[in-house]
Amino acid sequence: MGGDSVAVPLTSLGRIEGVLGLLVEIPAALLVVAEIVILFAGVVSRYVFHSPLIWSDELASILFLWLAMFGAVVAFRRAEHMRMTAVVAKCSPQMRAFLEVVGTCAALAFLLMIAFPAYEYAYEESFITTPALQISNSWRASALPIGIGFMVLFAVLRLVREADKKRLLMAVVTVGVIVTAFWFMQPVLRPLGNLNLVIFFVGVVALCVFAGVPIAFAFGLSIFSYLVLTTHTPPMVLVGRMDEGMSHLILLAVPLFVFLGLLIEMTGMARAMVAFLASLLGHVRGGLHYVLIGAMYLVSGISGSKAADMAAIAPVLFPEMKARGAKPGDLVALLSATGAQTETIPPSLVLITIGSVTGVSIAALFTGGLLPGLVLAATLSGLVWWRYRGEDLSHVERATPTQILRTFVIALPALALPFVIRAAVVEGVATATEVSTIGIVFAIFAGLLIYRQFDWSRLLPMLIDTACLSGAILLIIGTATGMAWGLTQSGFSRALATMMTGLPGGPAIFIAVSIIAFMILGSVLEGIPAIVLFGPLLFPIAQAVGVHEVHYAMIVILAMGIGLFAPPFGVGYYAACAIGRVDPAEGIKPIWGYMLALLIGLIVVAAFPWISIGFLRQ
Repeated sequence: MGGDSVAVPLTSLGRIEGVLGLLVEIPAALLVVAEIVILFAGVVSRYVFHSPLIWSDELASILFLWLAMFGAVVAFRRAEHMRMTAVVAKCSPQMRAFLEVVGTCAALAFLLMIAFPAYEYAYEESFITTPALQISNSWRASALPIGIGFMVLFAVLRLVREADKKRLLMAVVTVGVIVTAFWFMQPVLRPLGNLNLVIFFVGVVALCVFAGVPIAFAFGLSIFSYLVLTTHTPPMVLVGRMDEGMSHLILLAVPLFVFLGLLIEMTGMARAMVAFLASLLGHVRGGLHYVLIGAMYLVSGISGSKAADMAAIAPVLFPEMKARGAKPGDLVALLSATGAQTETIPPSLVLITIGSVTGVSIAALFTGGLLPGLVLAATLSGLVWWRYRGEDLSHVERATPTQILRTFVIALPALALPFVIRAAVVEGVATATEVSTIGIVFAIFAGLLIYRQFDWSRLLPMLIDTACLSGAILLIIGTATGMAWGLTQSGFSRALATMMTGLPGGPAIFIAVSIIAFMILGSVLEGIPAIVLFGPLLFPIAQAVGVHEVHYAMIVILAMGIGLFAPPFGVGYYAACAIGRVDPAEGIKPIWGYMLALLIGLIVVAAFPWISIGFLRQ
């Protein structure tokens, strides 16, 4: 079909995209390095030399918004923004391909609508001078229009490269017709009042999410449409709320802990921990399943990223577990369950997010998160014992005391790291944001001097991957913050508070309703956007009905974790299947037993607040 005439321009477009990609990926990687250096220098200067760097937090904040936006661009170019694909995956190949193009067109529509307000916002910020560095705040705010501009370029390039021009035209017309229809419906929408919340925050979001539009852009389209079509709020205000959500300094822990997780895997620290646990339990019936539960508990205390946790553990354990007769479906089901089980273990990104949006102490959340994870580990272990009580281990050799001691000595630095991180936060050596840099420096030295596994060639891809995952998360937080602000301004939060505080049955019913709600939200939205949207609304209500905020945090995190990893909608389950290289259909049956075990553990945690708050300093 005229292949030669099309090939040249497409090749040129590929080159252009490659150059533009480097213009974003290299600075994004350098920004991750800069943040690590600045924050670690701040810790050393304050704690060792007792001379705080007054400019370090300000510079870190300026660079953080650039890192968030460039990371979002990298994620957009790679098509790695979080989205729900459960419905799309059931469509025919032709419909799937059509929805992919629609998703790009919808994202492009939001970016084009927000581009000028972002420029206006950056211009307005030029009149503000930063307190420590005494520079114009537009140096920071310019990240928004520039990042949006890059995403527009990549969206256009992706659409131009679409092979099926008829499909492209249909997608553009579909999105155009929907946008135009909403625009002409303004006179009808404005008088509807809070009914518009259902139309935009439920209807538009659901339509976009189930059609496979990335969650960040689904949220962005809904809140932008709501503000423009039903209120008199300038769109620039939305950009300001997005900026506020994305650049909260506590969230700088997200990219740093993601990078730390990748370092743990690359330096062999995760492998050393697993080897030690396997030497202890490998000869027990179901032993390697216990090792998987324990290893996920320990690694979660280091990386903070569920994908990084599972990617570090599965390749080490799965081959031996399969050799012992474990079914791939059961392995991926348990891997998913341990992903949900470890959501409360510090420094979980969800814990950090809760602290940033609700004001709950990060140190208290880090302290309160350890025991709930152990309770769920115990319920999972009970099910493993039942399922594998008849396992044949006649061919498995028991490790000798010498072998156990040797693996323990090798694993000791890796085993110490979670406790070093927690102690540094609780004892005030570093903040929850800064402590990750201590872990990074520790991991680099351990990799270079102890484990002698430090692949310098992997460093740049790891830094780019860190920026990519962080940008995807932070853009969701930005648009979700805009939605949460819209809900608050509409008066919905007051109505919700009145309804929830008026529920019969007091705290018990409030907790039960919250568990059901967050399990559903976790399966559809994932943990972080659900927390950003509903955390500021529900945490004050929890306090009003007498539920401790840390206890409530543990309940909602575990409920969201169960939703996140429960099929058919839980995207965490599909991530576990991808990491374990297992067909999702194989794990559907065995996972329900593990989900039931998790639910029992969650009920225990909810019923006994001491599990969450018993070790908090009164």
